[in-house]
Amino acid sequence: MAKIILDFEKELSVIEAQIRDLREREKIYGENHNAQIHILELEFDELVKKTYANLNRWQRVQLARHPDRPYTLDYINRITDSWTELHGDRRFADDPAIVAGIAQIAETGVVIIGHQKGRNVKENMVRNFGMPQPEGYRKALRIMKLAEKFHKPIITFIDTPGAYPGLGAEERGQGEAIARNLFEMSRLRVPILNIVIGEGASGGALGIGVGDRLIMLEHTWYSVITPEGCASILFRDAGRASQAAEAMKVTAKDLFDMGIADKVIPEPLGGAHRNPEEMAAVLKDVILEELAGLQALTIEELVNRRLDKYSQIGFYDETKTQWEK
Repeated sequence: MAKIILDFEKELSVIEAQIRDLREREKIYGENHNAQIHILELEFDELVKKTYANLNRWQRVQLARHPDRPYTLDYINRITDSWTELHGDRRFADDPAIVAGIAQIAETGVVIIGHQKGRNVKENMVRNFGMPQPEGYRKALRIMKLAEKFHKPIITFIDTPGAYPGLGAEERGQGEAIARNLFEMSRLRVPILNIVIGEGASGGALGIGVGDRLIMLEHTWYSVITPEGCASILFRDAGRASQAAEAMKVTAKDLFDMGIADKVIPEPLGGAHRNPEEMAAVLKDVILEELAGLQALTIEELVNRRLDKYSQIGFYDETKTQWEK
């Protein structure tokens, strides 16, 4: 599969290609290009630092969607010592857009639930491009209840463009399934750690996104609607998504500054897709640290703090109408 190069990465890709060609010539013809390669590597490192230090919101949205970015199962395979996937909602079907199961991370037994996209067209047809249907959310809730029964903390990995809006999904109660998860997760008597690893759009993300701590990777976004959807509504032009992203303030830093995200995890230079192993190692350490803090609380403290957390997000102002003045 051809490597995806984002617009702002084109200059970097040119230098990478030059380095790659010189190394190929060394291998094939026995030539020595060490000095030239060293100069190009220094130039590349400087350009990477400059490029990724000045990303705008739309560029971060693009990074969050990068097809080479690690997905839920990639992290599960790297951070867990054991993993057993569980299937089905016991009502209608299994939804491959959400994976769920029991796992062991170091000495800690956990339940992991996350959105899962595909790497190619065939996989994305199976995974529905990471857009869950009602049975996916009901599967997630079934596994969450299992975690509560056996007193295991829950980790959710959020990475979806939204819940699937198809006719069948609506007929099977898409809205009710998401709403039920919001209600049940708000009072589950186990620690819940929510981690945004890619994109988090609308109720599709929030359906497994209620918890005690919201952690976001550096180049991720989380919002009530996609920038394209917002631009289509406000500007009647999805092509103005970059303008919408700036206005919506969707990035991890934005959400942290607004007090919605609790922590932002720095990514390897150039994004998680450039060094998945390093990203997974950092994420594993953060997960264990966060779970240790949550498990130190009593169940009553945990649930009360969770409810207070969501009560304090946002604000509203009551103004008198002209009839009340």
